[in-house]
Amino acid sequence: MKFFETSEYYSLKKSTYINLRWIAFIGQLITINLVYFIFNFNFNFVLTNIIIVVGIFSNLYLVYVFQKTQLSESPAFIFLLIDILLLSFLIYLTGGISNPFSIFLIMPSIFSSSNLGLRINLLLVAITTVLIIFLTFFHSDLPTPLDKHFYVSSYYYYALPIALIVALIFLNYFAITFGNESRLRKEALNKVEEVMAKEHELLSLGGQAAAAAHSLGTPFSTIKIISKDLLEQFKNNNEVKKDIELLESQIERCSEILKKLSLNPIIEDDFIDKNLTIYDYIKEIVKSFEEVSVKKFIVNQDQNSNSINITKSVEIVYGLRNFIENANKFSKEKIFIIVKSDSDFIEIIIEDDGNGYPKDVLNKIGEPYIKSLKSLEKSKSGLGLGIFIGKTLLEKNYANVLCRNSKTRKGAEVSIKWKIKDLLNL
Repeated sequence: MKFFETSEYYSLKKSTYINLRWIAFIGQLITINLVYFIFNFNFNFVLTNIIIVVGIFSNLYLVYVFQKTQLSESPAFIFLLIDILLLSFLIYLTGGISNPFSIFLIMPSIFSSSNLGLRINLLLVAITTVLIIFLTFFHSDLPTPLDKHFYVSSYYYYALPIALIVALIFLNYFAITFGNESRLRKEALNKVEEVMAKEHELLSLGGQAAAAAHSLGTPFSTIKIISKDLLEQFKNNNEVKKDIELLESQIERCSEILKKLSLNPIIEDDFIDKNLTIYDYIKEIVKSFEEVSVKKFIVNQDQNSNSINITKSVEIVYGLRNFIENANKFSKEKIFIIVKSDSDFIEIIIEDDGNGYPKDVLNKIGEPYIKSLKSLEKSKSGLGLGIFIGKTLLEKNYANVLCRNSKTRKGAEVSIKWKIKDLLNL
């Protein structure tokens, strides 16, 4: 693995970074000139302005020469390092670590920690730490007349760099943690969008196939009737009879293919985008799993007292399918699905007779890319991406999703609950 390993998730947006640098340089210019001309502080005015001008030229390079819209890790590291070095030089000329503006030394590395890779962040933190220690012992005096009145205990003075280093490490840790979580969630959501795009494409193709099957049904019926009449007329002509029988067999084959395309032997006009009950959703999904799974699906709707029709939704179908697929994957023999409804709510409870969710990830269920720490369960567990996708899609459609371990069957349990009024508004 190369040190400067680039990724689509590890980069800085150039325009944002440029704007932040303009704010920093303008602020530095105002501060330097304000304290020199208004407050009459004495320090190396020319050299400090030269340092700021160097920073301005580096920003102009980003604006007019560097053509890419994103800064990958390598150029981002170089420019952040320039920022740290220039600021360190300014601090060196104006009192070192005792300069109150030394707090800004930790800003570039914190800014990078939520956008760049871990190795770059650690290197910037290490460089910043070394510079803070250097500025503690080596620096010019504070600008006069401030240096004449600034006397503090050595304990307090050396506490300043320690506090900066602690803040640097602490803030970088949190920024790295939140940045990684944000990147993982972004990656997972991209997968959700990719899956849904494929589902909509398949739905569109399925709809076209169903429409074609419906449209071709009548012509094929007509051809079938005519072929029977021809067979009756030429039953004594063996050569013609053989061809007509072949034609009839091919018509039968086409009819079977059309039935499979329509997914319904009785083709109706309202098949496409037909409204379904939640129980119908479950039946369709369970039927598809029963064809490939040896496990037993037990669907109970005894408490389904308010079976309303809702608009067919790809998101709901795929969300339910993900949870039922998980139950099928991790169950031992049986999957239990209970459909409940009353005047206000509809609830689906999916349970299995497996080992349930590992206790160390139970409170993280619903987050993408989680794994159990127990070695025994690592091989049997997934990354949580299926649950994340299912939960995201169902919650997008007003569902309240609760994942836990079942108290009655010892396996995993998922409760998916809707308000009736929310389902009717889909």
